[in-house]
Amino acid sequence: MPDHPTALTWTRAAPDDAEGPGPWIEIAFGPGDLVHLRETGDPDTVVTTTAQKWEAFTKGVVAGEFDHFAEADLHTSE
Repeated sequence: MPDHPTALTWTRAAPDDAEGPGPWIEIAFGPGDLVHLRETGDPDTVVTTTAQKWEAFTKGVVAGEFDHFAEADLHTSE
């Protein structure tokens, strides 16, 4: 039994012209001021946070607080 509501409306974070299954991140706003996140490749694994924490995260993204992750080559090992 999932630990999140089953009747959520998921919104996929993908470019408008994206084709295929992804992988993409999906988000759903649920009852109780909760926000649910999952990957299209593993839809049964859901991460849940509060709307307040989600808002803080998205404001940080817009402010560039996570740009160093996008600039780093995360797939290279030395």
